[in-house]
Amino acid sequence: MSGEKNLQKMIRSLSPRLRDGEYVFCTVGNAHYGDYAEVDPIASFSEMEGLTLVLLKDAAESAGLQYQGIFRCISLGVHSNLQAVGLTAAVSAALAENGISANMMAGYFHDHIFVESNNATDALGILLNLAK
Repeated sequence: MSGEKNLQKMIRSLSPRLRDGEYVFCTVGNAHYGDYAEVDPIASFSEMEGLTLVLLKDAAESAGLQYQGIFRCISLGVHSNLQAVGLTAAVSAALAENGISANMMAGYFHDHIFVESNNATDALGILLNLAK
C-alpha cells in the first residue's frame, strides 16, 4: 500500500481544494448498494437504516430525494496511506476549534471533508493555515 503515513508530512502536504458544486446526504430505506446509480452519487454507504447517498444537490432535487443541509467538499491533495494515524483527527480538530462541523470520507488516495456550504471558504482557509 502506498501513500504517506507520517502525520507531519501529511499536514504539510494537505493541499486542500474546494470542489465545484453543492452536495447533500440522502438516505433511502430498503435500498441496496448500487441502487440509485442513475443519480451519480460520489459516495454511498449501506447502513442498517438504509442506503446513504452523497450526491450533487441538483441531482437529488431532480430525483425527488429529500435531504437536510447543503455541503461543499474539500478534497485534500495529500496521498495519505489508509493506515495512517492522526490526519482525520488533526483536520477535524482544526475545524472544530473554529466551530465548523467536518464530515470526513476517505478514498483510496485522498481524504475529503464535507462542510456546510456557508462555512466552506473559512474551512478552506483554516486548512491552508494548518498546512503552513
